[in-house]
Amino acid sequence: MQEILQKAEVLIEALPYIQHFNRKIIVVKYGGSAMVDDDLKRQVIADVTLLKLVGFKPVIVHGGGKEISRWVEKAGMEPVFVNGLRKTDEATMEIVEMVLNKVNKSLVSLVQELGVNAIGISGKDGGLLKVEKKYSNGEDIGFVGEITEVNPKIIYDMLEKDFLPIICPVGMDEDFNSYNINADDAACAIARAIHAEKLAFLTDIEGVYKDPSDESTLISELSVSEAKKLIGDGYIGGGMLPKLNNCIDAIENGVSRVHILDGRIAHCLLLEIFTNKGIGTAIIGDKENKFCNE
Repeated sequence: MQEILQKAEVLIEALPYIQHFNRKIIVVKYGGSAMVDDDLKRQVIADVTLLKLVGFKPVIVHGGGKEISRWVEKAGMEPVFVNGLRKTDEATMEIVEMVLNKVNKSLVSLVQELGVNAIGISGKDGGLLKVEKKYSNGEDIGFVGEITEVNPKIIYDMLEKDFLPIICPVGMDEDFNSYNINADDAACAIARAIHAEKLAFLTDIEGVYKDPSDESTLISELSVSEAKKLIGDGYIGGGMLPKLNNCIDAIENGVSRVHILDGRIAHCLLLEIFTNKGIGTAIIGDKENKFCNE
């Protein structure tokens, strides 16, 4: 009986969040280890599908970095990164597009298995993501794109027809050349363009730490001004710096709140969104309350 009551309490705790975000758009940036482990992959897709079935309008934006590197090595080449960005020559771009499309359709299949209709597209479809060539500190890194424009109409059309959009981060420039796009950048740009209520990053870390070497310094809630102060004071570095800057940019451009979650934890998405305590870091506007029942 106690176990049954606990389950009821969980559902009651989730209720205000379900009410608040009903029919709201949530963008999930899916990447990291959760894309490699088959069990985690199914759990993530089950979580996103549940969000849709309880009234959310989820949109998945996925990467595929580890799988791309594996196929680049299979082709006899060595993956090269410059300041965290994959150097993408013409041959690598061909592999990038092949792998991302393969990953994309595998995610569509998983969603379909759970009884929800999904459509997988790339940023090239419908002119969704227009880009220009991106440089890394002035260095030419090949076919890596900086998003200049997002055409949200195709996403709105899919959501209106009750499909779950699954997007891979490949875009085109004005000469119709294909470009690889950082998946975090793509998720942020898409979230801004479709006025998402939430943006969730599934990563390989638990969240934002004040001191990355001390797990006890995990920050569960962070306002934009607090995030800027952490960056200014030099507490944030490495791969977290561009991610946190993306989060701040998303909040300042209309996204209500952003979550950074450890995708290696089963059902991390549900635990963060539907419980008061949460398990990752929520970045919110300076005037926002984290909890819907406050």
